[in-house]
Amino acid sequence: MDLEPLAVRVWGEYACFTRPDMKVERVSYAVPPPSGARGMLEAIFWKPEFHWVVLETRVHRPIGYASFLRNEVQSKAAYSTARSWAESDGHFVAMENRTQRHTLALADVAYTIVAQVALRQGVDEHPAKYRDQFRRRVQRGQCHTQPYLGCREFAAYFGPADPGEPCIAESMDLGPMLYDLDYSREARAAPVFFPARLERGVVRYPAPEEVGLCF
Repeated sequence: MDLEPLAVRVWGEYACFTRPDMKVERVSYAVPPPSGARGMLEAIFWKPEFHWVVLETRVHRPIGYASFLRNEVQSKAAYSTARSWAESDGHFVAMENRTQRHTLALADVAYTIVAQVALRQGVDEHPAKYRDQFRRRVQRGQCHTQPYLGCREFAAYFGPADPGEPCIAESMDLGPMLYDLDYSREARAAPVFFPARLERGVVRYPAPEEVGLCF
């Protein structure tokens, strides 16, 4: 069944789609990877009966960067540890567990994400049911959780796409880009990459089966 793809416009002050090959410092991809784009769609609307297949991202503002140096703690907070503090009068001193990390983020971004709803195996519903729900939520500005542009502190605003909004004229090779994590082959998730290219402001993503993934 060939249905017209769905589209939503997202924008924000900053974005950081972290490259996994940068181990210490956070460095953003120039455009959202498929997993990042899908995360924004799922924040607006998601049901277990379907998954999102992202087709392309259109870039509407020039690609620019902003550099941040931030203080962060080195260890994750654990509920069991915090609970033990209440019983033993323990505490956590952030100054003793602090490190500085550099972030190279994108500044002043605006995208149109184009995607399709793909029903999961065994689901008998018609895709129009979920497509219409998504359109209504976008029109009303409703979401399950606040969408974000790569990092949770970089909130994404969203609204209906404008088919006539121009893309930037830039074209370039983006190199290997993370498509998603494959949980089917190994005990641990295996990253799957694909050669990405920006062509006159549009990056197109391969279908999941083209990179060996099955959702």
